[in-house]
Order: sequence, then C-alpha cells, then structure tokens
Amino acid sequence: MTVTTDAQQCEAITIEDVDFARLYRNHMVRSGRAPKPASEWDARVRAGGMCRSKSSGYAAAFLSRMDLRGARTLLDVGCGPGTICLPLAGRLERVYGLDYSAAMLEALCGEAAQQGIENAVTIHRAWEDDWSDVPVCDIAVASRASNVADLDAALDKLSAHARLRVYMTHLVGGHFMDPAIADVLGRRHQGFPDYIYVLNLLHRKGIHPRVDYIEIPSRLAGTDSFAAFAARVAWTYPDLEQAERDRLRAWYDADPGRAAQGGAPMRWAFIHWEKTT
Repeated sequence: MTVTTDAQQCEAITIEDVDFARLYRNHMVRSGRAPKPASEWDARVRAGGMCRSKSSGYAAAFLSRMDLRGARTLLDVGCGPGTICLPLAGRLERVYGLDYSAAMLEALCGEAAQQGIENAVTIHRAWEDDWSDVPVCDIAVASRASNVADLDAALDKLSAHARLRVYMTHLVGGHFMDPAIADVLGRRHQGFPDYIYVLNLLHRKGIHPRVDYIEIPSRLAGTDSFAAFAARVAWTYPDLEQAERDRLRAWYDADPGRAAQGGAPMRWAFIHWEKTT
C-alpha cells in the first residue's frame, strides 16, 4: 500500500493548479440561474422599473471613485439607461454605452436628449458578441454588469478595450437580496459567483487591482406596502406560490423596520486597475 504524506499532498495542489475560469463556469451552472435575457430587461425598462437605481446612491459612490485624468473617451459595458456614462459625458469628448437590451439603449438616448448631451453613442451588443468594431477607449467600465456565463472572456474583452484604466463592480456574497428572505420562502440555493473570482482571474493575467466596497440599501428597501415589496421579490422569484406569499407576508409584518430596510444591505466590490501596456 502506498501512503501519501501531508507534505506530498501539499506539493500536489497549490493555487496555481486551480482553473478559476472553469470553477466560475461550474459555479454559475450550479447557481441554477442563468443571466437574464435581454427581453427581460427590455420589459423592465418599459414597465418603468429602472428609476429607483438612479437614486440609490450607488452611482454617486461609483463615480466618486473614478480617476478621469488624461481620459477623453469612455466605454460603459452593460450601460443600462446611462447611469454611469451620462454623468461623465460633460467631462469627456465621447462616451459609448454598450448593452444587449435595446430598450436600455433607447432609455439612454432619451435621457441624453433630455439633458442636452450630444456626445453619447450607443452600441447594441452582448458580452458574447463580436467586439471587433467596438472602439478602444481610455477608460472601460462594467458597473454591475459582470454576472456573465464566461467571466474570464469578459475580463479579457473589458481590459482590451481600455487604454488607461478599468473600473468594474461585482456582487459580494453572491446574492441580490438578503438570503434570509430566500430561507423564508424555502428557496435558499447556491448563490452566484462573487467577486473573489474576479480577483483570482485577474491575478492569473498578471493584473493586481485595487478593491473597495460600495454598500447600498437592499433592492427591496423603501416599499410602502406588502404588495410593492412582494413585487420586488418577484423580480427574483417570479413564480411565487400562495403559501410562499403567506410566509413572506408574515416576515414582512413581524418587523416593520426590517421590512422597510428590505433586509440586509447589498455590497458590491469596486475593482479597478491601471493599464500598463
């Protein structure tokens, strides 16, 4: 019988042996929740569901951490209605908003027109599409837009389209709402891959980013009725059964202060790096 010592086991596996790109893809599959298709975002925009994100404080926190020195152009990947790129348009020669949701880009154009912004250009594209004609800009941004099937490939695209700096945020903890609410519903499951994958994948590429954190109220916060609260929960769990709604109502009524906060706050890792080549 061959005996493997602890020393031999330690030599066999190190962090260099871990395929983080594959680990991320497996984790995404195990989460059981594929990224939402463009059609769902289109429907949300047309239902007026993107207004709250502009007033959450998240955008101000993101923008305050950016360095625009030496920059003339910016590419905002997963731009949505222009929450990040439009406030910067007045300080840059041109901003590009890229998104796979046509309705998001329409909303961006409408907002730009309302603000008199004429140097914003939209690009209808997904992470998985061909980016050969997407302009390389001084700064590339991916704000809450990196929950993709292949993160490794997405990071390569993002970095390749920046001359000076890259800024992105990725979910901390893998859940978009307080896991306690999923427990109430009886639906606790594997969370999405969180930001630590980004750091490990970048390390493999020889990129050593700086990391900060943005904490914002839960996406369920600020509702004034159970119906409004349940409607926000249904964005994640669209097929709530009556028994689940009853349990959710009991949780909501048990602690009005907690319900108003929507449970625990959300945290995003703010990850950024300078381009060296």
